[in-house]
This record gives sequence, C-alpha cells and structure tokens, in this order.
Amino acid sequence: MGMELVGHLQALWRYPVKSMLGERLERLEVDRRGGLGDRGYALWDLEAGRVASAKNPRPWGNLLAYSARYLEEPRRGEPLPVVEVEGPLVGPQTPPLSLRSDDPELVERLSQRLGRRVSLLDQPPAGASLDQYWPPVEGRAFQNVTNELVLPEGTFHDACPIHAITSATLAALRRLQPTLDFAVERFRPNLLIEPAPGLEGFVEERWEGGTLAIGEQLILRVEGGCSRCVITTLPQRQLPQEIEILRATARHNRVTAGIRLSVEQPGTLAVGDPVRWMPAAAPA
Repeated sequence: MGMELVGHLQALWRYPVKSMLGERLERLEVDRRGGLGDRGYALWDLEAGRVASAKNPRPWGNLLAYSARYLEEPRRGEPLPVVEVEGPLVGPQTPPLSLRSDDPELVERLSQRLGRRVSLLDQPPAGASLDQYWPPVEGRAFQNVTNELVLPEGTFHDACPIHAITSATLAALRRLQPTLDFAVERFRPNLLIEPAPGLEGFVEERWEGGTLAIGEQLILRVEGGCSRCVITTLPQRQLPQEIEILRATARHNRVTAGIRLSVEQPGTLAVGDPVRWMPAAAPA
C-alpha cells in the first residue's frame, strides 16, 4: 500500500525540563528516545523520591509558571547542554529571573519557591515514577484520586516519546464548546499537524496502528489516542485554570485529544514538512 498525504507539520515544540514551558522550534532531530533534549531534565522531589510533575498539581502545578530553553542545541550521543530556566525565581510580584542549570542557585530558588527540596536531574533513577492526580471528570476510570505512574526506563517521558495533535481536533473541540479556549499550548504536543483539505474532526485517531513519515527519513508509529490529564486544565501564562477543558474532551471524545507516537526510524523534521500516513499491513 502507498502512503497518503494527510497534512503538513504546522508547529513544533520541545520541553527541556519536564512540566515547564518549552521551546517552539523550526527544526528538531529525533532519535529512538524522541526529540533530542525533549524532557531531557526533570526536577526530583528529594523527600518523596519522585519526579516532579504538574500531573500532581497541588505541589507541582506552579512548574508551568517557568520556561526552559537550551543554550546550545543538543547533539546525539553527547551530554545534554546547559538549560536556562526563566520564571518567578524570586517572588510572584517580581520580574522573571533567568538562571542556568549549572548554577547551584537555580535549585535553591526553585526549592524555596515550590516549597519542597528538589534537585535537577538529566538521567532518571531506575524505576523512576511520579504521582498523578485525577480530578472528578465523568468518563475517567479514576475520580478525585492520586496514583503512581512508573516512567519508561531511562526516560522522563510519561509513555510514548512523541505526542502530536492536529489543528482539526482543536477546531472540532472549539465547535463543540465555543465558550472554551482550546489553545494548543494546553495540550503540550511536540507536533501540531495541519490536516490535508477535507480531513476534519478527530482525524489523527484514524491513523492508529499505521505509520507517519515526516521529512526525508523520520518514521513514527501511531500507538493510539492520547488520554488527557489534569495538566490541560492548569493555568499557564495568559491561559487561566479551566477544568471544563478536560470535561469537554471527556464529553465529546472519551477524554482523548491527539495521538501517542513511537520512533521506528530516526530523522529530522521541520515546520512545513509533509506528513504521510501508511496504514498497518493486513495480517497474512
């Protein structure tokens, strides 16, 4: 079977520090573990022995008040470069401050501002996990509980290394709930795909089981829909807290928006690249 042109890459993000705001890029190299440098760093809760994640918003929701960027581009097979973190490192009423990851003052100030002792890691400990809170949203298996999520070995990703969403999905949610702001930033994707003309609705879920070819070499396997969590509801920059964002995805699409992707063949992608889909081969 041939490959079908299903869209173009409209925008691209990388998140150097887990649960902080990230970098909007024009190009990104992808290896087997995902985008180079994506979730390369994470804060470690020294008391709980857990990765700090805004999935547990009571202690960590304020991580979304900080942004992180690499001072040099990460290179395959080399240690991660220094990352710069910007945000309310002094106090909420003071201008944002920037500090580098190689400056011990960064973790000292983050510990003070977040109210918990943290360190900054670039390698996860064996068996690393995080706590995730499930708010009361109809349609979810868990209601108003916190449980443990064990991360894939050797990574700070929650599950698959690449997350994509289409502008068609965001447009569908806006049509269904016109009073809500379904800003793409709430969903923290790596890839925003603009579908080909005529493709509407939650189109990316139809690609499940197949592969996406982007650019000259990159091939991604579509593992399935991305079940959304409390992070979509949290405030970040100009976006207010809004639990109805998550309730709308539950009401209209089984709490799902976007797709989870794994890497079959590494490569480099760039904004504007065509996105081609090949369905899964039929069993012999």
